[in-house]
Amino acid sequence: MTLLTVHQDNHPTPATTEASAGTDPDTAAGTATHTGTSTATDPGTRTSTSAKAPVDPARMPRLTTTVPREYVHRSTLAEVFLTGCEQTGNTHYTLTAQWPRAHTFFTTPDGTHHHPLQAAETIRQTGLYLAHAELGIPLGHQFLMRNLHLTTHPQHLAIGPTPTDLTLTATYTPHHPHTKRPTDFTMHITITRNGHPTATGTGRFTCLTPTTYQRLRHPHTTTPAGTSTAGTTTSTAGTQHQPLNPPPTHYGRTLPHDIVLTPTPHPHTWQLTPNPHHPILFDHTTDHIPGMVLLEAAHQAATAHTHPTPTTHPTQPTTLHATFHQYTEHHTPTYITAHTTRNDNDPTPTTHITAHQNNTTVFTAQLTTHTPTPTDTTQKSVSSR
Repeated sequence: MTLLTVHQDNHPTPATTEASAGTDPDTAAGTATHTGTSTATDPGTRTSTSAKAPVDPARMPRLTTTVPREYVHRSTLAEVFLTGCEQTGNTHYTLTAQWPRAHTFFTTPDGTHHHPLQAAETIRQTGLYLAHAELGIPLGHQFLMRNLHLTTHPQHLAIGPTPTDLTLTATYTPHHPHTKRPTDFTMHITITRNGHPTATGTGRFTCLTPTTYQRLRHPHTTTPAGTSTAGTTTSTAGTQHQPLNPPPTHYGRTLPHDIVLTPTPHPHTWQLTPNPHHPILFDHTTDHIPGMVLLEAAHQAATAHTHPTPTTHPTQPTTLHATFHQYTEHHTPTYITAHTTRNDNDPTPTTHITAHQNNTTVFTAQLTTHTPTPTDTTQKSVSSR
């Protein structure tokens, strides 16, 4: 069994608070009216303003906010992209989301487009949110993502003058429909922007109870709480006598701390060396390498392999097929290899990525790429203030 685990921090269920009129049961509404402004023209005469009648919540405008971060297994509110959800059928949901204009990680190096992997992260969040909020999976359960298939449309990924508002349609298909809860399901998701298809994706999720996960992952889950599990060995093992890393643009990035690969003496092979303190890739503590790190490694390896010359306009993946075969452990060297194939009928190259750990395949991916051009015009999103 394999798998990308989409880990969470076992946050408690978001609490609901009830407003109380007061701590003293003898406090009456009439008493509250005297807290308003009052005037007196005669010692025996007093007029007071009445307290305003409460507003019916149903008549209040619906305001935009993010969904609870616990439901998408994120520690930082800024990294929650989903903003709402409505069930439209037995297995169909419509959600809303928003991508910021200047995300610190999910932006192309030239700053003109949302990075395609932001769609992958949004799909990940959608599967987790629906599992918790709509399908009844308790917080504290662990998730495995077995695979992810993604197609993006670069012309609709351009960054406009306002944050990008999105509409998502999601359909889930349970693989064991007669169980009490859909603990193994496939989620089909379409992301649209102003009515235009921006990305489509499919991912298979499996849920595990804490007891099952502990038994499956022992002894890897025994790291003391609060200890960074992504660290020393992952970022240093096997890096001696290796070539210096090329500039970040070689991998399709602009900042050195975003690079997750280090060259090896072997051609088309890199060691996985992510920064364990990266605020996006390691948003929370995990007992294994997060799946988004492996997707980013696939993107960087494909960029370095197909366009070895550093450029500020690197290729971006337009289709991605990823399979997570095994957990990728922190303290064992992981090596990423790449090779490219071309179809005679299609000049677009396909890059095949394989991640090995202890001579075992833990992750594979196939990416086709696209180089952003001026013809990818900006889709301006409409927003109201």
